[in-house]
Amino acid sequence: MRHLIDFGDMTRQEWDALYRRCSDIMDRPQDYLDACRGKVSASLFYEPSTRTNFSFQTAMLRLGGSVFGFADPNSSSVAKGETLKDTVKMVSGYADVVVMRTPWEGSARAASLYSDVPVINAGDGGHMHPTQTMADLTTITRLRGGVDGLSVGLCGDLKNGRTVHSFIKAMEKFRDVKFFLISPRELAVPDYMRQFMREKGMWFTEVTGLEAVIPQLDVLYMTRIQRERFLDPLEYERNKGIYILTRRKLERAKKNLLVMHPLPRVDEIAVDVDDDPRAVYFQQARFGMFARMALLYDLANQPRMDPGAVEIGTRRVCGNPRCITRTEPYLPPLVRQIGGVDCCAFCDSPLR
Repeated sequence: MRHLIDFGDMTRQEWDALYRRCSDIMDRPQDYLDACRGKVSASLFYEPSTRTNFSFQTAMLRLGGSVFGFADPNSSSVAKGETLKDTVKMVSGYADVVVMRTPWEGSARAASLYSDVPVINAGDGGHMHPTQTMADLTTITRLRGGVDGLSVGLCGDLKNGRTVHSFIKAMEKFRDVKFFLISPRELAVPDYMRQFMREKGMWFTEVTGLEAVIPQLDVLYMTRIQRERFLDPLEYERNKGIYILTRRKLERAKKNLLVMHPLPRVDEIAVDVDDDPRAVYFQQARFGMFARMALLYDLANQPRMDPGAVEIGTRRVCGNPRCITRTEPYLPPLVRQIGGVDCCAFCDSPLR
């Protein structure tokens, strides 16, 4: 059975095929009105979402399918103490595909161990967000004609930004991409992402200022400082509002720059930037719907499959306080190597 947990699990050929279908859907949506007729998507959103939740629901409806689920875990049996395993086993008995977002890192991979149908990671804490990456790549390819050879600036919270982590994983599949990682030192990319980039031979430099590098960029990917990801409120207060993109700063940028943002924004992009033709973040959100249509077309039409028996965990192996293994101790103690370092197979954090 195929899931989408981490964009890094997808090959370049698989992405190219998925993009071709996405492009065909954009050009000929009438040909896909019944592509998922009779199929049902389960939407399990354990934390707030607007674009991702709505775009997945709209994507399934545009394909002729239907949707059920919850956007507030307090309205489900989760509030009674039901485990993730039991929720997924139950829901996958009703649906043809499960779309889930949670605040726990590694939760989608954990769910895939127990689901009878494909699981799509719609965001697991500050870890990964592969379908946002599909929206990002669709936007760049549609508007620039391709991804190879671009200089990309990632700006903001790169430590907790799951969209950033998925985006970096995806870019490993393309040629000659240069990354300018723009963040305060406290919010730099986590070690496992840095190790990944070095292992894959990716070009990157880490800087703390935006204005000095903006003339070199083909894509500027802004992100918000995420209050909900900070364990220490004082750390959030120190970093909020540190990067704000304005029309004045864009005067030094390339005329064909793409300004992107996964949204929602707070104050990191001034409203006066919205009318600049280089600002494509609202188009990016729409492209995301078409990318999710292509994904659902593939996954919702897979046959059901029993995932088989899973080892029962006897101890916690991960020290990451946000890891799903901390709240679901029955999970098996899975380990994988990243850059020669043993890491938790759920959240990718190094094991100590």
